[in-house]
Amino acid sequence: MSSAISIDRGGTPATLKPAALGAAPSAHAQATGTAAQSHAAAPARTRWWVELLVIGWLLFVYDAINNLAPLRLSTALGNGRGILHVEQALRIDPELSLDRWLASHHTLAAILANYYDNAHFVVTLGLLGYLWFSRADLYRPLRNSLVLVNVIGFVVFWRFPVAPPRMLDGFSDVVASTHAFGSWHTGALASQANQLAAMPSLHMAWAGWCGLALWRISERRRVRALALLYPCLTALAVLATGNHFVLDIVGGLLALALAVWLVGSPDRLAGRLSFSPAKLARRVRPARGAAT
Repeated sequence: MSSAISIDRGGTPATLKPAALGAAPSAHAQATGTAAQSHAAAPARTRWWVELLVIGWLLFVYDAINNLAPLRLSTALGNGRGILHVEQALRIDPELSLDRWLASHHTLAAILANYYDNAHFVVTLGLLGYLWFSRADLYRPLRNSLVLVNVIGFVVFWRFPVAPPRMLDGFSDVVASTHAFGSWHTGALASQANQLAAMPSLHMAWAGWCGLALWRISERRRVRALALLYPCLTALAVLATGNHFVLDIVGGLLALALAVWLVGSPDRLAGRLSFSPAKLARRVRPARGAAT
């Protein structure tokens, strides 16, 4: 066993004791190191003014596309009729039946119309604020996915404007007829909303994002049941109020899936390209039974 010699001032060996170089650190030192590592690894919140700049930029782009709407109404109506024709050929066109059924039930129509107008913002922004304040570990990838899904939607709005079902013959605008609170279909707010942005459904994309966020926030059954219920209820609301086609809903979910995939792809790529001695050892390990 290795030992260390303690020398007194006169140069005479005084004591013989075990070397401490290989000694295990104390429990206090281990706890202190673990706490320091955890503190260093904990993600910090992003600056609030950066988040406001991102929101401001998205609003600017949305408004720029909205300004093109008066020039493209005829094209958007034609695209809307085209989508409905495709759905009829595929026999996936419940929009008109749902719209007429909801319009005949005034109380339920008012509930779903207010849900359509307000839950879209309240639930999404509420979850986003909760993630920013309490779950910084989840906030960045989820925030980036939400931003990217909006960018994807804006590109489609710009290149392929689509009028919603409520603007086609035979449909009724349930949100306008029930005078829903905060309606973007009538009054001063109507000019601030892009009425030709049915495809993809950002209502559905945002609802799917909320479901994903809730699913990642908690493993409780009630929370995950809500994560599944909320997008389903949103799908019913956007169809029955005459604001989206079935294919718009599919487009919204595909846009969300693409955004989530793109946000996660750098991490996946880094994982594939990362080098570690263990990986190298597995690759050069001799085959079983080879001579050594």
